[in-house]
Amino acid sequence: MEMRKIYDVVIIGGGPGGYVAAIRAFKLGLRAALVEKSKLGGTCLHAGCIPSKALLRSAEIYANMKKGEAFGIVVPELSFDFSKAQSRKEQIMEQLYKGVQHLMKKGKIDVYDGFGRIAGGRSVLVETSGDGILTLGAENILVATGSRPRSLPGLEPDGKYVMTSDEALQMTDLPKSIIIVGGGVIGIEWASMLSDFGLDVTIIENEGRILPLEDRDISREMHRLLKKKKVKIITHAKVLPETLEKGNGIFIKAEHKGEEKSFTAEKILVAVGRTPNTENLGLDILDIEMDQVFIKTNEYYQTNVPNIYAIGDVIGGLQLAHVASREGMIAIEHMAGNCPSKLDPILVPKCIYSNPEAASVGLTEDQAKEEGFLIKTSKFSFRSVGKALVFGNSDGFVKLVVEEGSGQILGVHMVGPNVTEMISGAGLAQVFNLTAMDIAETIHPHPTLSEAIGEAALAVTGLEIHT
Repeated sequence: MEMRKIYDVVIIGGGPGGYVAAIRAFKLGLRAALVEKSKLGGTCLHAGCIPSKALLRSAEIYANMKKGEAFGIVVPELSFDFSKAQSRKEQIMEQLYKGVQHLMKKGKIDVYDGFGRIAGGRSVLVETSGDGILTLGAENILVATGSRPRSLPGLEPDGKYVMTSDEALQMTDLPKSIIIVGGGVIGIEWASMLSDFGLDVTIIENEGRILPLEDRDISREMHRLLKKKKVKIITHAKVLPETLEKGNGIFIKAEHKGEEKSFTAEKILVAVGRTPNTENLGLDILDIEMDQVFIKTNEYYQTNVPNIYAIGDVIGGLQLAHVASREGMIAIEHMAGNCPSKLDPILVPKCIYSNPEAASVGLTEDQAKEEGFLIKTSKFSFRSVGKALVFGNSDGFVKLVVEEGSGQILGVHMVGPNVTEMISGAGLAQVFNLTAMDIAETIHPHPTLSEAIGEAALAVTGLEIHT
């Protein structure tokens, strides 16, 4: 067993939490090492955010081309080559992967290829691919090992009929039909993508509505728009894995309002969330406290062992790449003895990259009421926005939730074209505690999609123009 250098921080996991933390450490003058068992960039780059959005973009263009005649574009025989879409996805991933590798070299960050685990309060054991074992000295240790798709007992991925998002991203051919178990963000993105590719899609959701964590109006509008795309949505339905039959496709039953209903398709995609990668990390050696399956930390991402930190999906909360990155920066700043601003989950923008998109920040209408606020809401439709009509996509709206007395913005929720690019402005408004009138008095250029935000802000006091 070889002892290597002693570092100010050893980071286990090279995803968007881990590698961003390593760069921040370098910027602050800390000696950093990063241990990654697979590829730098983690799930987000190789099996999540980037590859899925690349395929979503292909699906969106294909769907738009089907409507090309309305724009004066006539394609006599439109066809789709899924293998080329997959090839484009791989090229994007490779380019970004090389970019992360470059950043590690630029930051003089030592990267160790292998499985890392905590060996003691100030050491990390690295099992390399060549069966070698290294021990890294660490003043601080940061666990950023991420998560993996959660499966259901009886619905484990088999490489042919049953998939999670990991297997779905590796498909070489598209089936003609698919059942998606789960109507959360991942399920909705896949439903949108696959329906745009021309598949017969059925969503089975246990809760009473799809996107149950989003504002009810967002959930309702997304339901309507997916049905418009001929996606079948079954809510209040519990899949019965023990009824699964494989052969010429799959057969499965679900309990729906007291009755058993049967469903058939070529494949089934299980999209019921993610589970943290906390196994075999050596957490038990130091009796690191857990919150069920997640690592328990304070607001600076310290565990009960002060020099052991954890960030990202392994600590639960909002399992988003941009959250993991921010948590990583806060943890490193704290290690360096600084006083970083704490992350407020309410101020985190959330995005759904379906077609059309959805995005939100702040409290939903229900949450605002539960917290005791007297509220007013307003909505402004993209049907009244010139740029949306130019785009050929005027479905959706912008909704504001504001405090009645002060007019302070409590939440912003959007469905429509390119709303994931607009939500950051709404997030900034909440960071600075702006009011609806502050937004209304901000000049929104014409013609832009962002005019809908300005009109929604005017609508809070009944001063909207274009409706």
